[in-house]
Amino acid sequence: MKLTIDNFEQESKSGKPKNKNWIKVGLSTCGIAAGADVVFETIQKAVKENKLDVSVFRTGCAGKCYAEPLVEVKAEGVARVVYGGVDKDTAEKIVQKHVMAKQLIDDHIYSIIKEEDNGEA
Repeated sequence: MKLTIDNFEQESKSGKPKNKNWIKVGLSTCGIAAGADVVFETIQKAVKENKLDVSVFRTGCAGKCYAEPLVEVKAEGVARVVYGGVDKDTAEKIVQKHVMAKQLIDDHIYSIIKEEDNGEA
């Protein structure tokens, strides 16, 4: 489908995650330099091994290079969080604790996102 001014809003909404549970890993140049590629692979593997209904996405620059790797997590029953300074061990904790046990990982929280602040449900 060709993107036009008339269908831009519909097409941009269709690109949103359809799953209620998702994890986004920042894989811009600064994220990759900080180890985000390993974080992404670790999260994908843990989600698959635990047979979780969680979509894992790559995302671009968030403008917070000093906090990379950044991982944003939305899981039902727990606050939507952006974790910073995520390494392989923290990536495993994100799946085990945040997604599965519904517990926040306090020492890596960069920000907590209020759903009404950004219009996403």
